[in-house]
Amino acid sequence: LLAEGTETIQGLLSLEIREGFIFAHPIENAPHNVGGNRLYHGVAGNLFAYACARSFALGFDGYVSLDAKTELIEHYRKSLGAKQVGKSQRMFLETDAANQLVNRYFVKEIDQWP
Repeated sequence: LLAEGTETIQGLLSLEIREGFIFAHPIENAPHNVGGNRLYHGVAGNLFAYACARSFALGFDGYVSLDAKTELIEHYRKSLGAKQVGKSQRMFLETDAANQLVNRYFVKEIDQWP
């Protein structure tokens, strides 16, 4: 993820297309976007929104799955609308949560993306 008008990487995301959904490997914020004095807020949310948008574009209805770090499970539940699979670290976003993220972070409609 690059902030508009810059060439400085703000965060990284690796996606894997699986059968019927996107799997998001651990997302990483750039060091300057971590902690109380971070340069940008919402980098991880933006990256998850992108994963959801790709899921919609591929016909997966926004479904995204991820393995959350234990300390981030509650944060992902609250900030992304992700749901936990049992008591595991596996979480997923369904269509409604994915739509909310895409609408929060992107101005263009998904079908207008290059």
